[in-house]
Amino acid sequence: MNLPDPEENSVDIAGDVLSGDEALESIFDTVISIWQDFIGHLPLIGAGFVILIVTWGIASLFDRFSSKILSHLRLRGSLRELIRRLAHITLWLFGLMVAGMVVFPGLTPTRALAGLGLSSIAIGFAFKDIFENFFAGVLILWRFPFETGDYIECNGVLGKIEDVTVRNTLIRKTTGELVVIPNATIFKNPVDILTSWKERRVTVICGVAYDEDLDESRTVMEKAVESCSTVVQDRPIEVFAREFGASSVDFEVTWWARPSPTEVRKSRDQVVAAVKKALDAAGIEIPFPYRTLTFKNPVEIRSDKN
Repeated sequence: MNLPDPEENSVDIAGDVLSGDEALESIFDTVISIWQDFIGHLPLIGAGFVILIVTWGIASLFDRFSSKILSHLRLRGSLRELIRRLAHITLWLFGLMVAGMVVFPGLTPTRALAGLGLSSIAIGFAFKDIFENFFAGVLILWRFPFETGDYIECNGVLGKIEDVTVRNTLIRKTTGELVVIPNATIFKNPVDILTSWKERRVTVICGVAYDEDLDESRTVMEKAVESCSTVVQDRPIEVFAREFGASSVDFEVTWWARPSPTEVRKSRDQVVAAVKKALDAAGIEIPFPYRTLTFKNPVEIRSDKN
């Protein structure tokens, strides 16, 4: 039976120990090299950080004075806001590119743009909804015929536009709630702009009894509407007999009022009250529903008298 040589085993163990020491020394040298490279790049990193601070200061100053600068241009408010935001984004992109070229001296604008082009495909798929809403917001600010402060209705939401951000449109409903709608939703769906004109047409239905004179009723209603302060006087007031109702001849009373929902409700309230008062004063009946009962066979009438 052959026994292992003790001297040979000791040599193998020593070789393993030496190889472990070499590995630790290699790791230590790598860490030292990384640290030295970091220390050597500290001035470049500091310079890049300073460039970002300068970019932030320039962007802040531009945001502060952009309203005064852009006010000299005869543009829509939303278009001025679009120019301001695009200029803000451009300043930051330029600052980031300069800072990157300072921190990484081998980086050139061509390489940066090439890298951005390669990564834009993956970024586009990952942030599809964000980019869709961003470009929809750009088109809304550029082309859509409404401004901040207008009342719109979209997908059943009616309210006042408070702001159009990069991704969302903020709408304050007439009941007070704030609704955040993605810009793509507004861009893809029909939008009713309630305040695109300085007036809106309002209509109510008023019925008079069949026994009343229709021409007189029409005249009374027209004068009642004309007397209302919330009615725009230089627009036509229209009162037309509309149809034969179950208990009355129904009139369609139409006039123009200021466009906001509050003004429309206020005007409708005033007109309805004025028409009711005028018809009552003229003795013209606004009937309750009548029911005429017809029996197939004669109805026997009995007297309770003894």
